[in-house]
Amino acid sequence: MPHRTFTPEELTEYLHLGKGDVERLLKESDIPREARGGRIFFRRSEIDEWASRRILRLPDKGLDAYHEKTMRGTRHVFPGAALIPDLLRAEYIHLALTSKTQASVIRDMVTLAEGTGRVLDPRELLTSVKERETLCSTALAGGFALLHARHHAPYRFEGSFIVLGRTIQGVPFGAEDGRPTRLFFLICCQDDRIHLHTLARLCLLAMKTDVMARLLEVGDPYAAHETLVAAEISVLPEPESTPEKKGRRGR
Repeated sequence: MPHRTFTPEELTEYLHLGKGDVERLLKESDIPREARGGRIFFRRSEIDEWASRRILRLPDKGLDAYHEKTMRGTRHVFPGAALIPDLLRAEYIHLALTSKTQASVIRDMVTLAEGTGRVLDPRELLTSVKERETLCSTALAGGFALLHARHHAPYRFEGSFIVLGRTIQGVPFGAEDGRPTRLFFLICCQDDRIHLHTLARLCLLAMKTDVMARLLEVGDPYAAHETLVAAEISVLPEPESTPEKKGRRGR
């Protein structure tokens, strides 16, 4: 894998943060680092694990600020800002999973991802998703979880995508509020920065809309997809006006 380590300057760009943000994290957080020859460097795999855990636990204002930065950093991939239409299809949604345990949920979600035809090594993905859950649960308050692999590799998938599953009954999954989980997103991204932005976007949707509660009630995958697309549109800034449109408004 290229770029296995980062300098502080490279880390700043990778995490969509400012130089002052990284300096503050070095002083105040448990961000993984190593020293060599008097210089600090960061291992990419460790940073990915740390960053995904941090995003899932960011407070409201912190999440808002981080999401805005990652949105600027991924405009070349999502020029219209919305990512749900590009990453999730109605065919990637299953609303009647019979999973009853954490292990069966992970297995069924990987099977759902495999059904897209875009997973190159389902067994390796299953192992990596299980390893990620052993670090700390990806389940959040509100009855949903954001499953993903522990380590990211560009050779794992054919393109980036999301699958969504809803279980028939609640599954104990380690959410902080102690409640069972029924909605499971499995995020499958080739690019780590797109992965982090996707995590932030889904957390933002849960924070600012009632989309998770609505997804528990919808009756079919197409309605679920439309619900997510509409929720995403509601949290995105309005597109910037072109000079021509601005001129018309000024007449």
